[in-house]
Amino acid sequence: MKRRGRRLLALGAAITLAVAMTACTGDAAEPPPQTVTRPAKPDKLTFGVFGNQDEVGAYQQVADSYNAVTDESDVSLAPYATEDELMAAVDAGEVPDVFLVSRRDLAALTDDGLNRPLSDLLEERGVDFGDTYSRDALEAFSSERELQCMPYGIAPDVVYYNTDLVDFDAMAERGLLVPDTLVEPAIPRWSLEMFQAAAEFATKPRRKISGLYVEPTLRGLAPFIYSAGGELYDDDEAPTSLAFSEGDTRDALTATLPLLRDARLSLSDEQLARATPQEWFERGRLAMLVGTRSLVPELRAVEGLDFDVMPIPVVDDDATVGDITGICVSAEADTVSESADFLVHAISGDSVRQVVAAGYLSPANQTVALSEDFLDPTELPEHSSVFVASVRAMRIPPLLRDRDELLAATEADVRSLITLPILEPADIEAITTAIDEESRTVLDPEAVPSESAEE
Repeated sequence: MKRRGRRLLALGAAITLAVAMTACTGDAAEPPPQTVTRPAKPDKLTFGVFGNQDEVGAYQQVADSYNAVTDESDVSLAPYATEDELMAAVDAGEVPDVFLVSRRDLAALTDDGLNRPLSDLLEERGVDFGDTYSRDALEAFSSERELQCMPYGIAPDVVYYNTDLVDFDAMAERGLLVPDTLVEPAIPRWSLEMFQAAAEFATKPRRKISGLYVEPTLRGLAPFIYSAGGELYDDDEAPTSLAFSEGDTRDALTATLPLLRDARLSLSDEQLARATPQEWFERGRLAMLVGTRSLVPELRAVEGLDFDVMPIPVVDDDATVGDITGICVSAEADTVSESADFLVHAISGDSVRQVVAAGYLSPANQTVALSEDFLDPTELPEHSSVFVASVRAMRIPPLLRDRDELLAATEADVRSLITLPILEPADIEAITTAIDEESRTVLDPEAVPSESAEE
């Protein structure tokens, strides 16, 4: 009680003193100004992505998980249905801070200065590639001795086959050529002769079942040309033309075209007019189809369809082509540091696993590619390891800015190699020469004589 009384007396004295001082000045004392510290608003970042609803949903999870752990930036998606639509927006000046890109558009991106090289940004953040990314994947997105974008997806072409139509056990019982092994952990491998045997076994004309389909395009022919010892370009760094008329490539075509253009085994023009090769495969009317990992979710959704994958058949060497995607940082990003921070988050193992779960991505991150998140032994295809193993056989094309023009210039003659009803050796010579001349008008137009000069 005594202590409480003393405190009350002291408090009363203080109040009396304050009142007396106020009376002396004649005005009430102004309260001191208060400084209110408000949290800084996070920087707004955009993440440009492309894909279907499931893929975009997976990318949204990556953005959401980043936003949940940082106050410095707020990432929102800029989704597009296709990569072409995203690049059209980029060309129009609508460049997201961080965005996906196909390697085929890297030349245009770097030539126009639309991306920011990543080497220094990643080094500052202690990103160690180690064994996580293959050297080929890193080199695919490098130019001028700089890593331009970070490899994200690497999807080699493989052969999808209907396991009910291509029954290797039944083929073996008949004494037909079959792959040596289809048992894990061994990676299955087969020859062109085995591929042909499977196509002939599966073809059932009365049931209108075709054995195989290979697109009559540069992309469709490329793995077979490479495997048989040919080349697609006259130079892998700075091509001036395609190399179809070179001896090795003509020999490769001579070795592979008899099978690829066999009308008895493939879809007819009438069938192709009615449905796509994938649709025929899903209906159980096409035994083998070339494609990338992106087909898997759609094929899994087809009730009653049992399928597996094999590598591209080997003629002389393992070879394939495919799709490669990367993640870039915009050269115009106002918040470069925050953009780089988000990129590091997006390529992390946890983030890549979130996208892999949607089923479409074949990750360039090898740690994730070799994990059950990707291989998933509980789901089709049984030999998902083929996607990973085939990466080592991928041939990476040169960076071309005029790729679409090249395809348009050569499309008709390349198609004729597979679709021309009768193809004699003289036809192959004439067509391959024409293909190279057509390609030169795009790749090296200055070397092509003008009409006036020819006259």
